[in-house]
Amino acid sequence: MRAAIFGAGSMGTILGAYITHAGGQIDLINHDRAHIEALKDDGARIVGTVDFTQPVTALLPEEMTGKYDIIILLTKQQHNREVCTFLKDYLADDGVLVTLQNGLPEDGIAEVIGEDRVLGCIVAWGATMLGPGLCELTSSPDSLTFSLGRVGTKPHKYMADVKDLLELMGPVTIKHNFIGMRWSKLLINSAFSGMSTVLGCTFGEAAKNHQSRRLVLGLIKECIDVCAAANIKIEPVQGKDAVKYFNYKGPIKKSFAFAILPFAIRKHALLKASMLQDIEHGKKTEVEALNGAIANFGRKFGVPTPLNEKVTALIHEIEDGKLKPSFENLKFFV
Repeated sequence: MRAAIFGAGSMGTILGAYITHAGGQIDLINHDRAHIEALKDDGARIVGTVDFTQPVTALLPEEMTGKYDIIILLTKQQHNREVCTFLKDYLADDGVLVTLQNGLPEDGIAEVIGEDRVLGCIVAWGATMLGPGLCELTSSPDSLTFSLGRVGTKPHKYMADVKDLLELMGPVTIKHNFIGMRWSKLLINSAFSGMSTVLGCTFGEAAKNHQSRRLVLGLIKECIDVCAAANIKIEPVQGKDAVKYFNYKGPIKKSFAFAILPFAIRKHALLKASMLQDIEHGKKTEVEALNGAIANFGRKFGVPTPLNEKVTALIHEIEDGKLKPSFENLKFFV
């Protein structure tokens, strides 16, 4: 089967390098000419918690030809309508687009290419782009897992093929309650990515500082409360049940949740939010699809989400140049 990763930045480059290293064939596609030229000339250089270099097939979008059976999507989802409209011409008639994006992107993509051509995948690891062709894996090598599924209930003919492809990197679990998995990842992203971006730090640093840890815990609780009101069952991630550990209802359980939070994120302590990486490169973030989505659901179901609303507002101010990512921004949370 013919496969591609569209939006092969930090995570897509690492995924493509792993797949190729294991004997799979996949095209890595990105608009960044310097990155693509480096991949063509020197291969994908992967550092961090692993260290290897892998020759890969890299293309600019204008170099794409023919049709793909599987396209893995890793662009920012604020551009989904434009990107998916472009990709329609390169997706086989019975092909599938697999979104590895954050947030809740499947419904919007289905509006462009059709529900039967969309699968969703949740990635439980993170990465940072250090330079053209150079990417850092910031999660532990034993946490390279994927959760695969779809919003609808019908099985998909390419589910097994996509699973086999991704398992060239790490274990894949097919989830029947896929929306519950989406919200599990959204819970983590809104809390840790949100604070990482506001404070200009890694996930581990956000969990270490006591004041920011309290805010991370509060962001998690808001997401849990929204899901409870919306009758969404949050699924465990890598065996960790966020609701069990962080749905506190009194001071004792809240203190326990506060104490264990750094341990819960320890395998991803070096991870720096993709939103923070966007800020550092002068790009707009997808905060509206993360913290903004939780705030919108909160308004819909009558659940207060002041912390998610504050994080969304602060990140927009950082995007506009009115603030800089810094621990000094903790002063805005009172």
